[in-house]
Amino acid sequence: MRTTSTFSILFWMYGERAVNNRANLYVRVTHNGKRVNISLKRKADVNSWDTQKQKIKGNSIEARQINLYLNEVHSRIFQIYSDLTKQEIAFTSQTVKSLFLGVSKKHPTFKDLISYHNDKLAHQLHPNTISQYKTSQKYMLDYIYKEYGEPDIDLRDLNFEFITGFEYFLRSYQPKSGHPKIGNNTAMKHIKRLRKMASLAYRMEWIEKDPFIRFKTKTIKREREYLSAQELQRIEKLESTIERLIVVRDLFVFSCYTGISYVDIGLLTHDNLFDGIDGKPWLMAKRRKTGTLFKLPILPKVQILLRKYKSHFRTIGSKNLMPNLSNQKLNSYLKEIADHCDIKKNLTFHMARHTFATTVTLSNGMPMETVSKLLGHTKLTTTQIYARVVEQKISEDMERLKVRLG
Repeated sequence: MRTTSTFSILFWMYGERAVNNRANLYVRVTHNGKRVNISLKRKADVNSWDTQKQKIKGNSIEARQINLYLNEVHSRIFQIYSDLTKQEIAFTSQTVKSLFLGVSKKHPTFKDLISYHNDKLAHQLHPNTISQYKTSQKYMLDYIYKEYGEPDIDLRDLNFEFITGFEYFLRSYQPKSGHPKIGNNTAMKHIKRLRKMASLAYRMEWIEKDPFIRFKTKTIKREREYLSAQELQRIEKLESTIERLIVVRDLFVFSCYTGISYVDIGLLTHDNLFDGIDGKPWLMAKRRKTGTLFKLPILPKVQILLRKYKSHFRTIGSKNLMPNLSNQKLNSYLKEIADHCDIKKNLTFHMARHTFATTVTLSNGMPMETVSKLLGHTKLTTTQIYARVVEQKISEDMERLKVRLG
């Protein structure tokens, strides 16, 4: 237990943000190594500030007024510190700041923002999205406790310094044994969720300004991994006496030729089958993730799978078109399939959707606008991500161009 404490008061000028050579004055309160800055709502000429003496140089009227105010601020802060010490109350530099500013206990805190966000917006967000927010919020609260020594902070302390500190906290976070470190893009996802919460607080007028005005996320673009035609063919031809592997293979191939995600395949029933504009069988459903409607003609290989599972023991007695397996087990079984098929890539079920977008459609000359509709994308830019990775298609198109040019 700490038996001694440290406390200091420092006045400083934010010269880097000077306008017309005048800059804001701040007081920094540091207690046991934890510091907070308080804006004094005063400005002075940059050249008039004495950094060593922490006051305005000279004897002008402005200098005397500001220096008198700085003395008053010092006395008030030190008195707050003395009172808290005498009362033997556990406190932090944040406590001193709140008392100095006369912060009302009713002013929203960070936990208030979390509660408001999760309660009021729950009906607008998918349960999986809410779950992702809760994971991010856990990291936010862990950071607050580590940085401020308290379980919660006044929401007005959600500023640029908080954001940059949270970013460093995520990048240096030491996960439990067996869990991967937080990568750059994952850290940016947590920060983007914080950004949306901060934007909500700003619109609610719980904070005076948007703390993200000067902050830019740094996402590293990665190419989507997919299967080549040869790799997909090896999976299609997989033979095994292990029934669960065959079921997983079929589900994966079904996704490769429809582009439907695993969660949406699990929701497909006979009600999603209908005769399309061409009089042939189509599938129609809404993506659970976005609520976007997609319609797609059924390819022959998909039709074969639908016939196979129409009276299969895993679907009999239900309206489901395809069997249901837990996603966790599914990806585990896909690792076995990858080994059997000599596929070195990290085979996950979502790779089937990428394979549909690249190997099955774009590589075979299907227009991007059509692929976007089949995938249920709300923006064409989302589909364009796949176009960058279809190198085989680029090669074939160039070869045809060479022939035409003689």
